[in-house]
Formats: sequence, structure tokens, C-alpha cells
Amino acid sequence: MRRFAELLDRLSYTAARNAKLRLLVDYFRSAPDPDRGYALAALTGRLDFATAKPAMIRGLVESRVDPELFGWSYDYVGDMAETVALIWPAEPGPNRQPELGELVAQLSRAGRIEAPRLVEGWLDALDATGRWALLKLITGGLRVGVSARLTKTALAQLGDVSLEEIEEVWHGVTPPFQTLFAWLEGAAGVPKIDLRRAFRPLMLANPLDEAELAKLDPADFRAEWKWDGIRVQLAAGGGEARLFSRSGDEISSAFPDLMQTVDFEAVLDGELLVARAGEIAPFNDLQQRLNRKKVTVKMLEDYPAQLRVYDILFDGAEDLRALPFDERRERLEAWHGALGPSRIDLSPLLDFSDWGELQVLRESAREKSIEGLMLKRGDSPYVAGRPKGPWFKWKRDALTLDTVLMYAQRGHGKRSSLYSDYTFGTWREGDDGDELVPVGKAYFGFTDEELLQLDRWIRANTTERFGPVRAVKPGLVFEVAFDAVHRSKRHKSGVALRFPRIHRIRWDKPPQEADRLESLEKLIEG
Repeated sequence: MRRFAELLDRLSYTAARNAKLRLLVDYFRSAPDPDRGYALAALTGRLDFATAKPAMIRGLVESRVDPELFGWSYDYVGDMAETVALIWPAEPGPNRQPELGELVAQLSRAGRIEAPRLVEGWLDALDATGRWALLKLITGGLRVGVSARLTKTALAQLGDVSLEEIEEVWHGVTPPFQTLFAWLEGAAGVPKIDLRRAFRPLMLANPLDEAELAKLDPADFRAEWKWDGIRVQLAAGGGEARLFSRSGDEISSAFPDLMQTVDFEAVLDGELLVARAGEIAPFNDLQQRLNRKKVTVKMLEDYPAQLRVYDILFDGAEDLRALPFDERRERLEAWHGALGPSRIDLSPLLDFSDWGELQVLRESAREKSIEGLMLKRGDSPYVAGRPKGPWFKWKRDALTLDTVLMYAQRGHGKRSSLYSDYTFGTWREGDDGDELVPVGKAYFGFTDEELLQLDRWIRANTTERFGPVRAVKPGLVFEVAFDAVHRSKRHKSGVALRFPRIHRIRWDKPPQEADRLESLEKLIEG
């Protein structure tokens, strides 16, 4: 555990990408199995402890430290793991620092009664850095400036293979990844996985602006609508079928109405939507189905799932990814025409001869509740990642609205001492005159210098405190950009913004001149 704690500590204080890579490669080369495999799982978000959650950790620390003192400390520090690591009063006893593999194995088997006892003993045995690493490991929020992709890049350097080769097997191997490390170190061959049932890394598009569009030849590209759902991959073969999100998480159990219709062998790339009588429902309807552990019969009836397919990666056992897009499209149309699977249709290609015609279609996207357009080169193979040039997304223009800052919350990691997460609202008529109601939350869209200005303003204009959250007087206007508005029963305002972000800080604008809720309601789609 000491070596893993040192790795996290050094990564958190290292800014340069290449320096982080060296730290990761050195750790993976020198740490033993299974410790390095569990470290890899933690860094890539593939560890989860069902019986050890933040509420349990808070209960442990409040059993040893005055809850009021802990609350004020947490408010000041802004990070649960860091606060507990620093404030924890260790008790003497026969405490032994665990190895990382031992810790993961014991905590994975522990029930709700045993888990707190284990964690308490480890907190007593570890120093402040070790406690911090332990709590980061348990909560899953490492926040040390290392993405899953950077970690995989380190693996590629360790084994002198390409990142694409790592991606090819990544979702077919599991912690503690001993077959993966054996391959990378030359002790075994490439891990064998069934490509028909494993997640294949998606091909992604780059944003497109009109200046770039002028450099492209319309004859080279095919156009589709950019549907407002979630990107998924359906992998079926060997009598099994799995539905994956774009990050590779399996979500099959949340969509039994779609999965029970799968009786073929293929890997499909498409958009998961809610559809009724052939009409695509707003994204807000699809949200009712997402992240559900249990799906009721009523939910299946009210929000029926449909897969709108863009591409075919495997037809049976045949890998089609190296074929040009035009050939894959022909294979996809032939496959769909022969099988006609229910709840699965094809995303239609759009006819156009020049960019002007396509611009007209793009301008009509909002009235159809569509995000925009996708442009794909006809000769492009299906390549994992975001290669520059083959695919572009040409989204509709964002909407903007003037809102008033209502609440601010401390950030995490490097922002843990700053108020960087903002809840904003619009005006509506209340019982005692105009009142603000929250309509969204954002934590990006401003510079580091602006963040410092905002933090100073928030501290000087606080009216109430709620732990790490402060309420402020209605005095600061944010011009917020967002993609769409939907009805929402979860918000007091009755609406929710899609992808809100800070567009401008309107230091010059009086809060009374910010927009009203009625203006936002007029923009609701569907």
C-alpha cells in the first residue's frame, strides 16, 4: 500500500504529461502482482467496493472526532479523503499496513458489518499519505490528473506496443490484469477474448466550424443526423448479447425490451433512443431509463427503447472495421434488410450536393429536437479514438440565457479551496413578488483568473452556509450557454438545461435584468 500511496502522491504533484507517464511505467514495471493490477484498476475506474462508501467513512471519523470540528474542517479543506487523512486520530494497537492486493481482496469480500472494522484498522496503521490514498481508492475519486487513456498509454510504453493494441483487448481483461501484464512483459501471448461479445473502442468525431468546412470537398463526405440520445455499442455472439455505453460500461440490464429482441451475431454502433410509433422522444424521456437498477413494466411501456444504428463493426465473426465507410454502410443495409430486427432501425443518410444545402438542414435541427449533423468520409475505416479528418460533428448553435448566481460549492482536487461549482437561477413571480428558482449548475467556462475573482466575490457576498455550499445575495449575472431545455420534476423550476456551461460573466449587468423562467419555458423541446 505504501508504494501505491507514493505513486498517487507524486502523480498529484506532477503536472507534465511525460513525467506522469514515467511514474506510471516505473510503477507498473516494479510493483508486484496483484498490486499493480489493482492499481491499474483504480486508475482506470474499474474498482468498486459495494460496502465501503463515503457515508461509512464519515461515520468512522465522527466516532473519533467531534462532528462539529470535522464539519468545519471538511468545509475548509473541501475534500473528504484529505480531511479524514489529516484529522484522523490513530489509536495504538497491533496495526499492520496492508499490501494493496490484500486490502482489495479483503474489502471486496467484506459485508456491511465487517467493512468499517477493516477500514478503521487500516486508517490506524497508515500514515497521513497512506490514509489519503486508501480513502481515494475506496471512494473511487482519485483526481490525480491521470485519465484512463493516459494510463493505457503507459501500458503501451511498458510493453512496447501501440495504444490501439491495448484498446483492442482492454475490455476483455479484468482486474488484477495478470494476463495483460504477462503479455506486455513477453511472458505470454495476447490475451484471448471473444471479439463478438467484448466492447470495441468507439470511433469519435471532431467538432467542425464553418472555416474548416470550406476546406472540405462535399463529394468526399456522407451526412447523417446527430441524434439526441446516448451512443452505445450492441455486441452479440455465441448466444449472448451485451449493450455498452460509450465508456465501455455494460448497461444491458437497464434495457431488457431491446435486449430480448437480439437473436443475431453482430457488433453494431448506434444511438440509444426512446421512440413511440416511429417518433423519437426528447432526451429527457430517455433519461428516465438511464442508471436504473430495476426497470418497471410501466417504465418499459412509457419509455420504449430503440437502437438507431450508424455502423456495423462485425457481421458474425467477420471484422469489418478496416473496410471504407461506404462498404460498411452497404453491408449494414444488407444485414438489416435480411434480418429486420425489431426495435433496431438505421440512421438514414441525408442527400446533399453542396455545403449550402447541408447548412439549411442543420438550421432545421432544433425544431426537430436533433443535435445537429454528422459528416463522415466515404473512404474512412472504423478507427478507435478521435482521428483528425475522417469524421466531424456539426452541432446546432447553442442557446444562451442570462441567469443569476444563487449557490456556490467548493470544487475538488486543485479547486478544493475555491468556490468553483455554481448553481444559477431565473426569475419568476412568487407569492411575495419576484423570486429566483434554480435552473442549472455549471463548473466550467471561465479562466483561472476569473475563478479567483468569482471566489472573492462569493466570500464577500455570502448570506448563508451549508457545509461546503454557500448561498449568495442575488448580485452576479452569468450568461449561460446550453443545448436544450426539458421539463423536469426533480427541479423546483420545473425545467432542466442540457449541457449548461458559463458563457460569460456579466459583471456589468444588474441581476434584475436577468431572464425570467417564462422565457426559458418557451424553449422547451418536444
